[in-house]
Amino acid sequence: MAEVRLDGRPPARALPDEERSTLDALLQLSERRAVRWLLLFLFAWLVLGLLDHTGIGEKQIKEDELNFVGRFALDLAFDMGPAFDPGSRDGHPDHLFQAVAIVNWGFAALLALAITVNFWLISRIPDFVRAFQQGSRAGRRTESPLPFAIQVGVMWAELLGLFIWFFVSFDLDFAFIEERTPHLIGLELHDGFLQGAALTLFICIVSIVASTILALIAALARLSSNGAAFGVATFYTSFFRGTPLLLQLVLIYSGLPQLGVVIDALTAGIIAVSLCYGAYMAEIFRAGILAIPKGQSEAAASLGLTKGRTMQLIVLPQAMRLIIPPTGNQFIAMLKDSSLVSVLGAWELMYLARTHGRSEFKVMEMLIVAALIYWGLSFVFEMIQARIEKKYGKGVRVD
Repeated sequence: MAEVRLDGRPPARALPDEERSTLDALLQLSERRAVRWLLLFLFAWLVLGLLDHTGIGEKQIKEDELNFVGRFALDLAFDMGPAFDPGSRDGHPDHLFQAVAIVNWGFAALLALAITVNFWLISRIPDFVRAFQQGSRAGRRTESPLPFAIQVGVMWAELLGLFIWFFVSFDLDFAFIEERTPHLIGLELHDGFLQGAALTLFICIVSIVASTILALIAALARLSSNGAAFGVATFYTSFFRGTPLLLQLVLIYSGLPQLGVVIDALTAGIIAVSLCYGAYMAEIFRAGILAIPKGQSEAAASLGLTKGRTMQLIVLPQAMRLIIPPTGNQFIAMLKDSSLVSVLGAWELMYLARTHGRSEFKVMEMLIVAALIYWGLSFVFEMIQARIEKKYGKGVRVD
């Protein structure tokens, strides 16, 4: 008797025994650690091999500005065949492209091997820690968070080291950085008001409060049965989610004066950022509210609670557990997008970084300082978000 599905559609075609056995064999093979390390090596080799590690160009050859990989590739090109003319050393040798390809893929293989060995060593940390703790615990086998913490710490230290090496390679002027960093942080006032990172933080905090209020109102309007409220909310979210923030900044700053409303750059920036992120957060709020079962609202109504009290006491406290994580991400993105306010002339962090950098032709130094300040502020926001998530997640997490 033919198999019949409840939804009326034909049954899915079963895999033949040969294909099933091949698939099972591949799955079992992928579970072996050696195969996983091999796949990691091949993936890293493929990605790194597509990069140019030699830095060879006609200018670099003539001015002798090659790194050790480029010098090795150039020497290899001279030794690849008698058809090569040594007199063309200042140009592009006949075998240069082949030599560059060989050296690139060879150097990429060494880097991929180093990456694979590094990950393998880090993966062995739990075994090393357990072996070290075995004697002190008298044979008891207990789970400890220490190996995981060591793995994370080692990985962070390695990546931070690469991060520092990358920036130091720019031959930075650290005296200039030390002199101008207080201005970028905003330790001094400009015309009696904030500037730099302090102004960026002010824009972000005010926009967070305003966008949260707008998002909640828009979300409730989208959930209401009032056609006018629903129309306004959908138009608002559609426009501000469908246009770039930079365009909204220019429209508000340059468009409102056409209507007789003149505002400064700071006010225009706060309005634009609040409206833009309020539209995105409105959908987050709406999704969080809809995730709460309707039965709870019905039970609250049977107890005599009004819709407002039900939303305040029943729905929103539970929805916050779903709303906070994506909303926290929006706040961090808002912190970074506030740099667009600099196009209006507001003396926030990005504006000062460009201004101080151009004045002394040290743009890279100021951009790196600005990046570190943004990263530090984002890290603080992440910590606050984690604390709030922990508070609202009590009684939910199951260990």
